[in-house]
Amino acid sequence: MSIKNKLLWCLKKETRMKKIRPNKDLSKKHIKKAKHNLEAMNYNLDGGFHDWVVSQAYYAMYHALLAILFKKGYESKNHECTINTVEYLIEQKQILLNKEVIAIIRTTEQMTNKDAKALREEFQYGTKTSVDKQLLQILMNNAKKIVEQVELSLQD
Repeated sequence: MSIKNKLLWCLKKETRMKKIRPNKDLSKKHIKKAKHNLEAMNYNLDGGFHDWVVSQAYYAMYHALLAILFKKGYESKNHECTINTVEYLIEQKQILLNKEVIAIIRTTEQMTNKDAKALREEFQYGTKTSVDKQLLQILMNNAKKIVEQVELSLQD
C-alpha cells in the first residue's frame, strides 16, 4: 500500500486519525512531553529499570511525531497512522526532516530485526526486564536525536 493510501486509510475512521485545525499550542505541548519522556528515560536508566527505558525512548519519539501532526492539522490515536503520516509529510516536503527519522523509529537493525515500536511492546507488555546495553544506548541516542531534530524543524 502506498504512503498516500495508508494516510487515506487512517483518515477513514476518526478513531484512527482525523484532520483538525493546525494547533501550535498542542504541538509545543507534545514536544514538552517528548522531553519529559527523555528525562524519565534517564531517570529509569539510573534506577536500573531498563525495560522502562525502552518505553520512554519510544514515547519520546512518538510525542515528537505527534507534535508534527498537530502543527500540520492532524490528530492521531493510532501509532502506525502517526508514523505513516509523518512519513507522508516528509515525502511531500511539508516538513523538513530526513526520512531517517522514520527509519529510526521503525528499525534498530544494528542490534535486532525489531523496530523501536515492537521493542516497546515487548518490554512494556512482556515479562523481560533486562535489555542489551548496546541496544539501550542506540535507542536512547536515537530518541534524543529525533526529539531534537523535530523540535528544530517545527521552529517558526
